Amino acid sequence: MTRTVRLGTAQVGAGAPVVIVPLVATSTGALVEQARAALGAADVLEWRLDHMADLSPEGVVAAGRALAGAAGSIGVLVTYRTGAEGGARTDDAGDVEAYVERYRVLLDEHLVAGVDVETALGPAVVAQVVAAAHHAGAVVVGSSHDTTATPSAEQIVSRLVAMAAAGVDMCKAAVTPHTPDDVLTLLAATLTASRRLDQPLVTVAMGPLGVVTRLAGQTFGSAATFGTVGPASAPGQVDAVVLRQVVDLVHHALAAQP
Repeated sequence: MTRTVRLGTAQVGAGAPVVIVPLVATSTGALVEQARAALGAADVLEWRLDHMADLSPEGVVAAGRALAGAAGSIGVLVTYRTGAEGGARTDDAGDVEAYVERYRVLLDEHLVAGVDVETALGPAVVAQVVAAAHHAGAVVVGSSHDTTATPSAEQIVSRLVAMAAAGVDMCKAAVTPHTPDDVLTLLAATLTASRRLDQPLVTVAMGPLGVVTRLAGQTFGSAATFGTVGPASAPGQVDAVVLRQVVDLVHHALAAQP
């Protein structure tokens, strides 16, 4: 049975999939504006830290405080997506100390409910982020993003299982499909992993072909999805208000099954 994970007021893994809205602002003022605009649609706000212009520790903390004030009881998941996995910067390869420190200063101030760690950065980085987050009472999302292709179902499942073994609280895999078969591969992997793991899963096939995975992922075991209020953070994201309607429709249909 999948355990639930709390991100602010949202319970991931219980009921309909949680709708996460990304914030891709480059300044603190714009970040607060995006957060306020998203409050009516979002269960969780994802702060894409890699889009921010000021990544100094002082700048990150100041922005985090402003965002926490705007978010209120809505949980904030902070994500620094590296350039290697589709992030906004292409000059951050190998800068793992800065990667961990950006999370640590936010966690030390208890400004976020969760952090996303790319497991491709290696066991040492993942262990540092997990330790810092859990010490602060925050959730860790382990993630893997393939921005060019869709691995085999076995590879996707293996990545999700490895994340779970590393001690993360949620496991996320995003892939890039080129054919409908690739979308089916992602969905099959999701179903298999959901039967093996008790951590909530978040799986996405990006781009237009993968929209169905954002809408009906619950059928296969995905516990959260991403929708937009304003700019998107990845290809294929849809309006969060419409997304909520479809997600709820699918959830009620599944709940009505005898």
